[in-house]
Amino acid sequence: MPRIIAALFVAIELALSGRYGFFPDELYFIQAGRHPAFGYVDQPPLVPLLSRITDLLGPHPAAVRIIPALAGAATVLIAARLAALFGGGPAARTLAALTTACAPFVFALAHLGITETLDLLAWAAVLLLVSEAILLDRPRRWLGAGAAAGLGLQTNNLVLLLLLALTAGLLSTPRGRAELRTRWPWLGAAIAALIWLPNVLWQATHGWPQLAMAAALHQQHSTVASYIGAVPAQVFYAGVPVAPLLVAGYVSLWRRPELRFLGIAATLLVVYVIAWIPGKPYYAEGTAPVVLAAAAVAAERWVTRGSRPRLRRAAVIAAPLLAAAVTIPAVLPVLPPERLHSIAGLNRVTTADTVGWPGYTRAVAAEVAALAAAGRPPTSIFTANYGEAAALEVLGDAETLPPVLSGHNHYWLWGPGTASNETVLVVDALDELRAYFADCHQTTTYQVPDEVPSDFAEIPIGVCTGPTAGWPALWPNLRHYGGILSTGTKDRRQP
Repeated sequence: MPRIIAALFVAIELALSGRYGFFPDELYFIQAGRHPAFGYVDQPPLVPLLSRITDLLGPHPAAVRIIPALAGAATVLIAARLAALFGGGPAARTLAALTTACAPFVFALAHLGITETLDLLAWAAVLLLVSEAILLDRPRRWLGAGAAAGLGLQTNNLVLLLLLALTAGLLSTPRGRAELRTRWPWLGAAIAALIWLPNVLWQATHGWPQLAMAAALHQQHSTVASYIGAVPAQVFYAGVPVAPLLVAGYVSLWRRPELRFLGIAATLLVVYVIAWIPGKPYYAEGTAPVVLAAAAVAAERWVTRGSRPRLRRAAVIAAPLLAAAVTIPAVLPVLPPERLHSIAGLNRVTTADTVGWPGYTRAVAAEVAALAAAGRPPTSIFTANYGEAAALEVLGDAETLPPVLSGHNHYWLWGPGTASNETVLVVDALDELRAYFADCHQTTTYQVPDEVPSDFAEIPIGVCTGPTAGWPALWPNLRHYGGILSTGTKDRRQP
């Protein structure tokens, strides 16, 4: 049954993968993959590399999202395997697969070609292999865990948090301390470090930009509203009807001595995210397959040992199905875009923010053509953020567009090259450039059609002329790190 659930998961994800369009990060990763490197200022190299490979099938979101769908299905199967490892029978394995597949954060992440998708799989794989090494007394599993951790670190540096939390959990239990006295965990750690080394060296030779990125993201996602919503968001991402199962899973991990190291690790990660970066609650969701697997085992025993087993079984199966049914319209592209403005709790990242990018590209191309017809063709395009820049480079016509530049994240490091700033077509960044040009004025505004409530619903486009200096002289003043905000405001970047 877990395999059937995983297969259905992939089928649904792939069926929806081509609806709406790209998410800005996906476009950015494709463009990053076209500039291969051992690292980038905001992520390790694996996802850009995979995005570039799938982009060879054509710049279409369905191609980029094949790997995420398969990664999500693999996470579902790992949850089922963990349930079996924790002593669960067929019912527990099925329930673990079902609750994981129906968790909103799982099917949301598996819909996009972003770092968090493979990061989730890496966490699940590390947790499974470490658990097998300890619970089944198979020390060589530590080597596999090291390989999974190394690949995870080449996907997202958040895997480092998992390793630290796991180490703390192991040090807190007698069995864990005994395990750490053997050579196997350290051999696994050496494998992980060796795989991660190229990215570490890249970071070191470029001034550790991901530390600056981490500080920018902390500032951006640590508002009062973020702290207020941190705990509810943790529950929402797993599915509100599944909350009792989550509680049961945490309790089970803490009550069972052999699993307590996992309970400690999961708790530390949740506390860290709530305390440090509450606006990114899904950062702690990588341990969800473990928690849901433990919950499934506890639920299986609750069903078989209590009265009215059929009613209890129906209740535990209905909870994840209800969670999925309630949240799918707000999280996946199942409705016509024109209806998105009426959806409560809409996740703009996976829905509204993926609408309108081809139209935006055509609008910018039209402005380029209009300026050329007026006798002053733009010598470069400057955008406020990497999504706006990457959309033009991935979806636009390279033969008709001038060089596309931005000071956001790795676009700043790519630099202006030999582009001129004599006449700059400016996308969403007039205020940013106004101090460096004699004249900056808005010419038009791109509107996402159908009243879609995208964070990019209104993008001002204008022209700057009369630069005070060339791009090379201005470039040091234009760098800014951070993610694209999802607040519904016009400020879509972190200064």
